[in-house]
Amino acid sequence: MAQGSKKFKTQRPGANKKHQNKPKGPRKGGRIIAPKKAVVVEQQKLKKGLEVAIRNKIEHEVTQKASLSLHKPLSVVKGAEKRGHPGAAQPGTSSK
Repeated sequence: MAQGSKKFKTQRPGANKKHQNKPKGPRKGGRIIAPKKAVVVEQQKLKKGLEVAIRNKIEHEVTQKASLSLHKPLSVVKGAEKRGHPGAAQPGTSSK
């Protein structure tokens, strides 16, 4: 039998797994921070929805008046669609 104490501590395989998966440093990605005032967030959503609805109504009225004053029908040309966001709302259209 060997004399003296062991110099190194032996490690069992699989015993040190929980320390291997621990990330070091700050995490990547965005943070989701809950709003302090949920009532303000609801008011902002309502305000944004009203602004969009009012803008769409004004555009519709302007195109109607313009088409009535011309002797030939007015055709409205939409801008180029963005292909990067297929689920995104299109400008000038309502989400309702």
